[in-house]
Amino acid sequence: MGFIAVATDEAEIKRLGRRDIVIAWRGTVTNLEWIADLMDYLRAATLNNVHSHPDVKVEAGFLNLYTATESDCRFCKSSARDQVLSELRRLLQKYRGEKLSITITGHSLGSALAMLSAYDIAEMGLNQNQNQTQVEESIHVTVFSFAGPRVGNAAFKDRCQELGLKFLRVVNVHDSVPKVPGILFNEKLQMMKQLVDKLPWSYCHVGVELALDHTHSPFLKPTNDLSCFHNLEAHLHLLDGYHGQAERFYLSSPRDPALVNKSCDFLKEHHMVPPLWWQDANKGLIKNSEGRWVQPQRIRYIEEPHTLDTDEQEGIDLRS
Repeated sequence: MGFIAVATDEAEIKRLGRRDIVIAWRGTVTNLEWIADLMDYLRAATLNNVHSHPDVKVEAGFLNLYTATESDCRFCKSSARDQVLSELRRLLQKYRGEKLSITITGHSLGSALAMLSAYDIAEMGLNQNQNQTQVEESIHVTVFSFAGPRVGNAAFKDRCQELGLKFLRVVNVHDSVPKVPGILFNEKLQMMKQLVDKLPWSYCHVGVELALDHTHSPFLKPTNDLSCFHNLEAHLHLLDGYHGQAERFYLSSPRDPALVNKSCDFLKEHHMVPPLWWQDANKGLIKNSEGRWVQPQRIRYIEEPHTLDTDEQEGIDLRS
């Protein structure tokens, strides 16, 4: 479902002024995840029994994906939550005494899981960098969300603010995913706030929104394909060309616009980039010693439990 990485380049650490730990979540892939996306009723975010806030509620499907385990799955014997917090604790211990930051990002479903894990980390107090002799400055936790849906209710938003979490939500104004769940009852109904907040389908966006518009890009063609509006590469392209409201769109980095068409058909025809062009070389086949084209043997992963109570060991790749 994602991965955890830590900055090791000394020049980059010096440029940032800190060592950054990155948690990245991918978007929806499996059928089970599509089902979870549709479980749009609110449930209490019972992640931490020490600091319980029963009024804080989040979408049931997102919470289930974050906390569920599956005994029959070799990668799901411990939950995504346990894997993330276990590895994060290991890294925080390894780099204890350094100035650190935690950056969490994700697209679509990954955006929701990024917000949920940021809340969890702060509620657990893992970003409270404590020294044996004095309490140091808290570790900043920042979320960069791309095309993300609403995650929780107004109490979730308020609690995230109390915890000092920072969220930047990058959205395409034509994308429908950031408008759900809570398409009818959401943060925009301020005049009925007290009534709306009590409803089991009332959701509220968190953080600051950066609204982008794909019609401002001269590279993209008009289309009715909703998947193009939601595409991550398209969002990154729009972000590259954005310089403020009412400012001219122009690309400010060497990022290739051809990446937009990796998994959709969004670029204008005269750019001569075929749609849906990305695929594995030879569709994953390799030539063996006998000259036959075969599927490679799968990498064998060592199964290892990741629980919050065990000693932290090796870095992990979240493959569930």
